[in-house]
Amino acid sequence: MGVIPVAAAAGLPLTHLTMAFTIAHPGVTSALLGTRTMEHLDDVLAGLDVTLTDEILDRIDEIVPPGTDIGTLDQTYRPPALTDPALRRRPVAARSAA
Repeated sequence: MGVIPVAAAAGLPLTHLTMAFTIAHPGVTSALLGTRTMEHLDDVLAGLDVTLTDEILDRIDEIVPPGTDIGTLDQTYRPPALTDPALRRRPVAARSAA
């Protein structure tokens, strides 16, 4: 069982469940949102108003126990920036936000 049924049982969109889960854990110091549109951002930010119960948090912990590594890095893949130093930095003119 994954977390999608947990969100459905709680009557929450998955995006709200994930944001509320992140906020509930003191070990999480920041959340990377990764939205591409204002609609996505508005949807994720609506999860800020959600407070998960201990029961829901316990159900999530049963699915993915704390400290679980859910994936391993592909050790054979080497990002191009590791093999080509020219790809590690933007050109000087493009390094400023101004």
